[in-house]
Amino acid sequence: MRKFMLGIRPFLAGLSRLSLYIAGTGIILMTGIVGWQVFARYVLNDSPSWSEPLSLHLMLWFIMLGAAVGVRESVHLGLDIVRYAMPRSIQRLMDLVSLGLVAFFGAAMVYYGVQLSAGTWGATIPVLGWPGGVDFFPLIVGGAMIALFGLERFIDVALDLEPAADTEVLEAA
Repeated sequence: MRKFMLGIRPFLAGLSRLSLYIAGTGIILMTGIVGWQVFARYVLNDSPSWSEPLSLHLMLWFIMLGAAVGVRESVHLGLDIVRYAMPRSIQRLMDLVSLGLVAFFGAAMVYYGVQLSAGTWGATIPVLGWPGGVDFFPLIVGGAMIALFGLERFIDVALDLEPAADTEVLEAA
């Protein structure tokens, strides 16, 4: 298992880095869209109807992809004061429970995201003309990546491997 985990780390690191770049691009695009909306509303007096739903959709993508990268790189919000007060063996157990819950939560996001997407597929997002289920794609993809990265970190802790943090991602965060 140790060899397998070390072997897939480059793939997972690449996936994490790609997710971070996509999330960053989404933030830039959303900022441009909102900027255009403000300009069009107050200068041209003709606000585009597509700008708000599209910027919200982009926001869903960069939040979910960024959260997944945060799980892999361990840069998400945490309250560790109790953990650090415990002996090393208890810290490890707490990490395993926490990471197991993160992976489970990511899998639940996928499961319920697929149900939500299927249930709303027949509806149409009025301004964009997209099926309503498209709104849940970020939840499904982000949940799958959170589950994958949570499971990776869980196995790393279980095997007592060094965390797989990507220094380029940590510097960017």
